[in-house]
Amino acid sequence: MALNQNNYADVEYSKEHCLAEFAGINHYWDTKHDTVVAKILPGEFYVSKQEIPIATTLGSCVSACIWDSEYNIGGMNHFMLPLTDREAHEVNWGQRGMHSDATRYGNFAMEYLINLILRNGGQKKNLRAKAFGGAKVLENMSNVGDRNINFVLGYLDNEYIPLISSDLGSIYPRKVFFEPHTGRALVKSIDHLHNDTITRRERDYRNKLQDSSNDGEIELF
Repeated sequence: MALNQNNYADVEYSKEHCLAEFAGINHYWDTKHDTVVAKILPGEFYVSKQEIPIATTLGSCVSACIWDSEYNIGGMNHFMLPLTDREAHEVNWGQRGMHSDATRYGNFAMEYLINLILRNGGQKKNLRAKAFGGAKVLENMSNVGDRNINFVLGYLDNEYIPLISSDLGSIYPRKVFFEPHTGRALVKSIDHLHNDTITRRERDYRNKLQDSSNDGEIELF
């Protein structure tokens, strides 16, 4: 369905007025929710001070949705591996803005997400979180989903950020729709797929990590 002129203008306006770090993130018009949505991929995250929901699709990856419950700013990440010992200065930023090899790992994905929320007016004492994902979608893969789940739960606990709700584990991918200005999250399990889109994407991403990783973390697969 083609965008009408008003919807196209809304998408362009959102891209122009989002935080500068996220100008390269895909923004699209969601006809179901009648709003502009920012869609993030594995290794990406997004923070918004506007009323722009964030969407992603998760397999074994995990997304943390974190927001300031008083100042209406928040964001969501999408990471595939829990930890790396690599230094941040070893990582080159990607063309899509705040996307890089760093944020495919939970420790960087959480740090960058929280720090950017705080730098744009959020207060640590007001932060709340929801967490999603961590399914075992590849039969021949060790359960990195469980490792991602344990990491995000431990991280939030260590940072004293309350986990308001979660939908973690199982064998099914999920679609997540998060409103950072309200904290509302909608989650849909994808248990009726007639194709292997999610599993193929995770396998391709795993292969990409194998080609580029020098830190041993790829053995988690």
